[in-house]
Amino acid sequence: MEKSSTAAGGRSSTPPPPMYTDELALEGKKPVKNPFVPIGALVTAGVLTAGLISFRYGNSKLGQKLMRARVVAQGATVALMIGSAYYYGDQIKLFKKGSSP
Repeated sequence: MEKSSTAAGGRSSTPPPPMYTDELALEGKKPVKNPFVPIGALVTAGVLTAGLISFRYGNSKLGQKLMRARVVAQGATVALMIGSAYYYGDQIKLFKKGSSP
């Protein structure tokens, strides 16, 4: 009895074709970035750090206010991410359509 490689494991021995990342490129276009997203992330991290330090030194009222401020900053950062993805999403699709001859 012969065992073939597909009968034993149900898989063929040939590897899948390689993915080419240049198919996903925007033809030399610089990706659009929203500068407010990294700023929002830094503000969120800074407020979180200040809140944790405040809790460490026993000032729980200030720490609680800072944690609430962190939630607001984090929500604003996520809203900026979603908004910029929605706003720039159509432009990226236009770049891809316009780049082909």
